[in-house]
Amino acid sequence: MEKYLLIEKAGMTFETRKGGFVALAGIDLGMKKGEFVTLIGHSGCGKSTLLNLVAGLLRPTAGGIILAGREVAGPGPDRGVVFQNHSLLPWLSCFGNVHLAVERVFGGSEPRAKLGERTRAALALVGLTHAEQKLPHEISGGMKQRVGIARALAIEPKVLLMDEPFGALDALTRATLQDELMRIVAGTGATVLMVTHDVDEAVLLSDRVVMMTNGPAARIGEILEVDLPRPRARLTLASDPRFMALRARVIEFLHEKQAEAAPLRTAA
Repeated sequence: MEKYLLIEKAGMTFETRKGGFVALAGIDLGMKKGEFVTLIGHSGCGKSTLLNLVAGLLRPTAGGIILAGREVAGPGPDRGVVFQNHSLLPWLSCFGNVHLAVERVFGGSEPRAKLGERTRAALALVGLTHAEQKLPHEISGGMKQRVGIARALAIEPKVLLMDEPFGALDALTRATLQDELMRIVAGTGATVLMVTHDVDEAVLLSDRVVMMTNGPAARIGEILEVDLPRPRARLTLASDPRFMALRARVIEFLHEKQAEAAPLRTAA
């Protein structure tokens, strides 16, 4: 089956004063268009490094990455990125923060009115029409993340990359935004690659969960197919036997890797 996003034998070695540090080795992963995949693993397993390779913020020292038939050789508007930190410009309104990205990507080919329409449509998609003119300090943390998601989606990326986008939020806000993200992805057909530490989040949102081994030289340890029907209702899944079994397998994998790392820490 042809893959929309293809990561082939990707490796990443960082040069340090003590020599090369191998963060990732031999990463092979393919994603279909419209698929939602999460990366999960212990801290230091290279999840964010892999995401940054797909974003083009880092260049792999081995292997390569192909998106929609083209090699990823640097950052580009075909990839929208949402970080844990919302990274909004404090002097611009919600509208201004999204419009800046829209103008950068479409400003050379579309009239101002069309750019405004794109911006307003993206804010409406995340439920922030009422907050268009508010500054970042005037809105909540969850709303700031909504603006970040709107900004990423407004440029119509081929793939949406998310690095623990809800990690700094309280549990209630996090749950609300997870539900919103499921709604948005269902409505737009977006292709999503997301990093998370949250097992429930990974199983709830994903079509597949990619579980990473511990670093250094981290690899893909196991890929879990999440065969839960969509749309998914959080409260219904809470008592669903299949959801619980999938959740248990991810937790089991993480505990296995933690146990493997313990003797190494003791020896050190």
